Amino acid sequence: MAAAGERPLNEVQFLTVAEVAAVMRVSKMTVYRLVHSGHLPAIRVGRSFRVPEQAVHEYLKDSYVGVETA
Repeated sequence: MAAAGERPLNEVQFLTVAEVAAVMRVSKMTVYRLVHSGHLPAIRVGRSFRVPEQAVHEYLKDSYVGVETA
């Protein structure tokens, strides 16, 4: 059973590092750095990583820097 606010594992969409890089418009190396530093959660499948799509959206939302107007 999933915790409150979490989706069941069979409903989670996973993205490859290349797909995450395309969504974020950064290099694959940047995505690897985010994964290895713990800023972006991922699971290891063989020799590659898969990142939950929701984690990418949350990372981008949390990293957003808005412009404040006076």
